[in-house]
Amino acid sequence: MKLVRNPVRNMAAVAAVVVIVLSASLVAAQSDARKSFDLLKGLEGNWAGKNQQGQPIQVTFRITAGGSALMSEILGRGPENMITMFHMDGDRLLMTHYCGAGNQPRMKVIASDAKSVSFEFMDGTNIGPSDGHMQHVTFTQPDADHHIEEWIFLDHGKEMKELFTLARAK
Repeated sequence: MKLVRNPVRNMAAVAAVVVIVLSASLVAAQSDARKSFDLLKGLEGNWAGKNQQGQPIQVTFRITAGGSALMSEILGRGPENMITMFHMDGDRLLMTHYCGAGNQPRMKVIASDAKSVSFEFMDGTNIGPSDGHMQHVTFTQPDADHHIEEWIFLDHGKEMKELFTLARAK
């Protein structure tokens, strides 16, 4: 008896495998973004600490919009009073930073793990070709009562770093 191969059936089987693999990858990406968002939501509350110059700083995180957004408010002295909004956009986590520089950079997650989430500049509003803007930020939470924010401002090709070391306010 001779076996007859059906090329249409073979192509359908290959297509089904490709669809299954792509679907699994999409679910993993959604899961990673959601985990990052949940990690940041765990920062909800009031935080107090210092910037790298030793000046006091306060940060408040608040879940809003029915749990679909997280707002961070930085309270320092003057221009460092800023707001950042985090939200899901389909299968990715985005943030918009309302900066003391008068612009609004949007960033997307570029790396995350169980204790940190890093964002990188994607686009923004009120940012001209030569305007300085926030380029990168990493939020790290070594334990439930401490977190670190490392902000990088890019101005004419030069990076300026600002580090906030914070403890949960009791």
